[in-house]
Amino acid sequence: MLNCGLTDLRLVNPRDGWPSDSARAAAAGADLVIDGARLYDTTEAAIADRTFVLATTARARDLSKLSLSPGEAAGRLTAGGAAILFGRERSGLTNDQVALADAILTFPLNPDFTSLNLAQAVLLVGWEWRRATTAPPPPETMPAVSPPATRGEAVHLMHHLERELDAAGFFFPPEKRAHMVRNLRNLLARARLTQQDVRTLHGVIASLVRERRSAPGPSPGASEQR
Repeated sequence: MLNCGLTDLRLVNPRDGWPSDSARAAAAGADLVIDGARLYDTTEAAIADRTFVLATTARARDLSKLSLSPGEAAGRLTAGGAAILFGRERSGLTNDQVALADAILTFPLNPDFTSLNLAQAVLLVGWEWRRATTAPPPPETMPAVSPPATRGEAVHLMHHLERELDAAGFFFPPEKRAHMVRNLRNLLARARLTQQDVRTLHGVIASLVRERRSAPGPSPGASEQR
């Protein structure tokens, strides 16, 4: 990370705890990164203030996601508010973690041998980011009407929607709930919502709930009449 000028390291439940003497020894003097690392209990918490999240994976997933190479992703990463999710050294990211991301970052390697260790993956992405930050800036674009929603705002919307769908009995049968929730979260993550989008969707959900609760119930015997 420090080779490429990156210092914001966020760790989710590090295996050996933190601070780690073995990590410091392996960092070869990159104490700035080690000392500044922040710890989180969940992936959601670690990316809550980010507006664009990439998930690194070499495996095909059962999710509809935009897939970018490190070079394609580099330009998006220079805009600020971005984060890159790296998985465990042994097993990588889970499908639930990938579902929280806006897009997948995949390395265009030999399809017969795509295995990389974590340090190699970080270096490849960091190098592309470094190249992008030293290149001429992209042409100016029109300012957004509303800034992008943070990941925390998007996750709050997801929870609001899931809570009301639970109340409405949408998740049926119960054993498919986790898969249905994951697909909904993936859909919302792909939408690249703005802060105004999030406020609007909260209002839409609240309005539908009020309408459902105020609607008169079926008259006695209605089910028999149908």
